[in-house]
Amino acid sequence: MAQGTVIHVAPEQPTYAVCVLGTDTHLDVYSSAPQGCTSFSIKASPGVVVDVAHSPPTKKNPTGSSKWPLDPGLEVSLRMTAVSSSTGDQKVQVSYYGPKTNPVQALLYITGVEISLSADITRSGKEKPTKARKDQRTWTWGPRGQGAILLVNCDKDHRKSSTMDCADAKIRNTEDLQDMSLVTLNTKTPRDFFSKHQLVLHVAKSEMDKVRVFQARRKKQSFEYKVILGPQQPSHLLEVPGGQHSTDFYMEGLSFPDASFPGLISLTISLLDTSKPEFPKALVFQDSVAFRVAPWIMTPNTQPAKEVYVCSISENEDFVMSLGALAKKAKCKLTICPLEENMEDQWMQDEIEIGYIQAPHKTMPVVFDSPRNRGLKEFPITHLLGPDFGYVTRGPQTGDIINSLDSFGNLEVSPPVTVGKKKYPLGRILIGDSSFPSIKSQEMHQALQDFLAAQQVQAPVRLYSDWLSVGHVDEFLSFIPVHKKGFRLLLASPRSCYKLFQEQLKEGHGKALLFKGVKKKSLHNITDILSNKKLREHNSYVESCIDWNREVLKRELGLTERDIVDIPQLFKLHSDPSGTLKAEAFFPNMVNMLVLGKYLGIPKPFGPIINGRCCLEEKVRSLLEPLGLHCTFIDDFYTYHLRHGEVHCGTNVRREPFSFKWWNMVP
Repeated sequence: MAQGTVIHVAPEQPTYAVCVLGTDTHLDVYSSAPQGCTSFSIKASPGVVVDVAHSPPTKKNPTGSSKWPLDPGLEVSLRMTAVSSSTGDQKVQVSYYGPKTNPVQALLYITGVEISLSADITRSGKEKPTKARKDQRTWTWGPRGQGAILLVNCDKDHRKSSTMDCADAKIRNTEDLQDMSLVTLNTKTPRDFFSKHQLVLHVAKSEMDKVRVFQARRKKQSFEYKVILGPQQPSHLLEVPGGQHSTDFYMEGLSFPDASFPGLISLTISLLDTSKPEFPKALVFQDSVAFRVAPWIMTPNTQPAKEVYVCSISENEDFVMSLGALAKKAKCKLTICPLEENMEDQWMQDEIEIGYIQAPHKTMPVVFDSPRNRGLKEFPITHLLGPDFGYVTRGPQTGDIINSLDSFGNLEVSPPVTVGKKKYPLGRILIGDSSFPSIKSQEMHQALQDFLAAQQVQAPVRLYSDWLSVGHVDEFLSFIPVHKKGFRLLLASPRSCYKLFQEQLKEGHGKALLFKGVKKKSLHNITDILSNKKLREHNSYVESCIDWNREVLKRELGLTERDIVDIPQLFKLHSDPSGTLKAEAFFPNMVNMLVLGKYLGIPKPFGPIINGRCCLEEKVRSLLEPLGLHCTFIDDFYTYHLRHGEVHCGTNVRREPFSFKWWNMVP
């Protein structure tokens, strides 16, 4: 509950105090008792409820005259039932009794006032929050939890603005207000109350750079909004008239949760007694509302797709055309970043990850910009950041080295899962890492890992991906939507590929050629591949790496073998610049696919043609189409595969947010 001050009564002279409606104020009766007194009684005006806690517990009627023994364990509290019409119009009389003394009286004159901060602590999403009647100082998770929510105002509602709204200390239009959380201060006091009292609104100094608060003021036929709290402004003295008054404040988040910021912010109102100018102001009452900054949330392949992004580069016209046809089937918008803007940087998946933020009153997509900063560096700012489309980035400090694992092909998220009794209704983030630290090993930059972990709602899982030449988790796994469990995990599988080729050899297709129809590419028949001892050794190593991840994924996502589909794939090892052997896809990596609902855009593998059909394509169809999915194989050989990427690497997708509200989970 909100906290009021302790009232001490004095038998020698009247005492004056302020009590705020909705709070229990402690009345110190015991320490004020005259010497020799052993009991007391209390009488109070009708607007004051007195509670006496003693042993045995008793409760006194405000108009009664029962006596209680004076004892150190005595607890007396006052509660106001109405606002005073004038200063000190409610009275409490404490009478002290002793066996050898005459009754001694202490008088207390009370002014009842209403001072309340109201925010959407019930997370209803209603435009105007109801007045709070319970403790607002704590923020709790779960469907029965309470506490207000704050969005980082990271979009750009005014197109002519040069920066995100949260970096601009102005409200330029009404759309900007929709990204903020409303807080209302209601006051009801005697008319002259604020001649001797003040109200101060404040946040902790450690939080003032994480939030900005605007005060709404009526100006003729409209409102103006003045910044009163924020960076360098932890407190603000409010000018509040006496009588009944209501003031609206709008709060915007300035920072996402991170390693040094847990995401919690408290907005506090303090009532100060200024009746004695020669002394410092005395704190009379204080109330706070706890806010949590909404986390950035990733969306998995199982969420419906809304918009697909791809780059137009030299000689990828056919790829873009195939992608457009697939997007049309899936009823998705296709956005193409032109060559002059992407500067021949085709790796859309590596540059960005599109997620969202959500409060009860507003949901907004937010692009997470990776620190790779190549040709697509400006795309998320120039093409995505705008009205109701936010932006966030995390990156290294000056001098830090960026490596391939900092690109967002190395950032995936699972569908919702249950692991034992623990539920992850928004899935779990997956990031690639090294198996153990060494001079040559790579890992995702700590600033990125800290940011992802601090969001709390999609607890990250580390996988082993540094065995790959590029090192991204999307090179060996993907998720697809299916009806019953909701998804299947796809894993690249050399074992499955060798088994398929062995079956084809037994059926007399050993001469069937891989890469037939691919210009300037050496052909390999099934017999050659199966007899290539070095290639088998390479893939035995790769299989061990994938199997390690397989067990991690089963354990951390609560999966069984029935939830996993093995996609036939071969790899080969090459020396990287440091001389370390790393794996690359031997033929286009089919697990690196684009998932648009039931429509899959899969890299065309150019596998052995048997009975007029690619046996690799037919195998994948036989695995996925019975699950209700449609497979489209897209030729990405020259423009993506030979440059160490595939369909998924060259695309990105904005998806629908989860229907589940993040605040209803328990991290």
